[in-house]
Amino acid sequence: MTTQTVPIFPLNTVLFPGGYLPLRVFEPRYLDMISRVHKAGQAFGVVLLIEGGEIRQRDEHAGDGSGFVRERFHEVGTLAHIDFLAQQGAGLLQVRCHGGARFQLKNRQCLPHGLWMGEIELLAPDATVPVPGDLAPAAVLLQTLLHSLEQGAAAADMPFQPPYQWSDSGWLANRWAEMLPLTGDERQRLMQLDNPLLRLELVADQLDRLGQPPGR
Repeated sequence: MTTQTVPIFPLNTVLFPGGYLPLRVFEPRYLDMISRVHKAGQAFGVVLLIEGGEIRQRDEHAGDGSGFVRERFHEVGTLAHIDFLAQQGAGLLQVRCHGGARFQLKNRQCLPHGLWMGEIELLAPDATVPVPGDLAPAAVLLQTLLHSLEQGAAAADMPFQPPYQWSDSGWLANRWAEMLPLTGDERQRLMQLDNPLLRLELVADQLDRLGQPPGR
């Protein structure tokens, strides 16, 4: 399989393919990276943190001798493509991205200024699987939720964006996985699943537990 090297942005969130990711970027290690990939029309990788924070923190007792708190993150992530970038004063970027392909990290390297670079292998996209009839109410429920959120809100503030693919199991499961009150690890497990129909069925189970049965 072909690999490529991309900058890695560890976050306390899981980015799904087709997902929407707004960011306020102010750390020096990411300001330059975001500007460079935006200018080049390239993507960067988003991965879920396991250990450490989104903001790099000093730790003079760090076991690896780096002087910073250790950062660990999952090996499966999603490419982020920048749709909008604006300078919000000195040292602050307002960024909006969408999720592209999932990837598997093969190797990683932390540069001296703290930016991670990763050698990645792209994972196969979800197969197009129509939403089965017993799970179709999950699409109706999400449409109703989106309509309620649209009242008085700006389009850019919506938690997910067009194009809407209500009849596609993978797309519908991903949008619910972003909206449901799940832990980061739960979202990560859903994102890593290769079977979009299984992902949707697990989402439907979560809706059942929340008292919003999708009609099965």
